[in-house]
Amino acid sequence: MKVLWIVIGLLAVVAGAIWTLQGLDVLGGSAMSGDSTWAIVGPIVAVLGMIGFLFGLRRTDRTG
Repeated sequence: MKVLWIVIGLLAVVAGAIWTLQGLDVLGGSAMSGDSTWAIVGPIVAVLGMIGFLFGLRRTDRTG
């Protein structure tokens, strides 16, 4: 379960960063490019992903 939190957290950080860059029109070629909604949603997803990642690092398995 610990690894799952870490992987999902990292994927959310990467997705959030990409969405932020697309929303800021730094990365083009998408319907999301230049849309300020993604410039707001991206950092939120990235922060939630970082929280999940850190939760996975700190979580102790109580089985065994």
